[in-house]
Amino acid sequence: MTSTDAHAATAPRSIRTFHPRRGRMSGRQKAALERLWPLYGLLVPDACATGLDPAALFGRRAPLVLEIGSGMGDTTATMAANDPDRDYLAVEVHTPGIANLLDLIEQRGLRNVRVAEGDALDLVRSLPEGSLDAVHVFFPDPWPKSRHHKRRIIQPTHVALLRSRLRPGGTLHCATDWAEYAEAMRDTLDGDPGLVNAYDGFAPRPAHRPVTKFERRALVAGRPIADLIHVKGRAPA
Repeated sequence: MTSTDAHAATAPRSIRTFHPRRGRMSGRQKAALERLWPLYGLLVPDACATGLDPAALFGRRAPLVLEIGSGMGDTTATMAANDPDRDYLAVEVHTPGIANLLDLIEQRGLRNVRVAEGDALDLVRSLPEGSLDAVHVFFPDPWPKSRHHKRRIIQPTHVALLRSRLRPGGTLHCATDWAEYAEAMRDTLDGDPGLVNAYDGFAPRPAHRPVTKFERRALVAGRPIADLIHVKGRAPA
């Protein structure tokens, strides 16, 4: 059974924070998925069944960054390449994006990236408390209709879960091009009792977050980008 088949066979959550997405893959992406998934991929249901041991997954003990919704993987690959002392665990549901990131891992010789397929919140639940150095949530689905706001990943119960997996002093970094969601994110993150806003408002665009094609299109369309960086448990230095 392929990773895609196994993921499709899992029972859906009652409220999902994502659209299940398959999409067409190029021949290169298909080949990368078949060849590299056994080396760098994991299914979220499997991780949840046994609990996830980051040291066993990466073959070393290093600070761990969780990338929720890694898209086509360009940002994850670039950040991991520039940050070899930390490990990056990307979680995505878009099969072509998973395949593309696997291909980038091979092309760039990255040893500090693994790719998970499935529900990010289930993956987070399988991680030990305090095991994450950082969580990145870049350009999540804004679910713009009011009746769908309950599906947004940045809401109080989800943020509390993410915070519980951060180490003291770890960071939760979010970015969005949707103005209304940016305000809602700020209110939610500022309202969490265990997080401190590193910039007392929206953050200046961090140099370490690469500019993606998606972000460029948003800027061309006149949608400004908002970054939010919050620190667990203490005010930043």
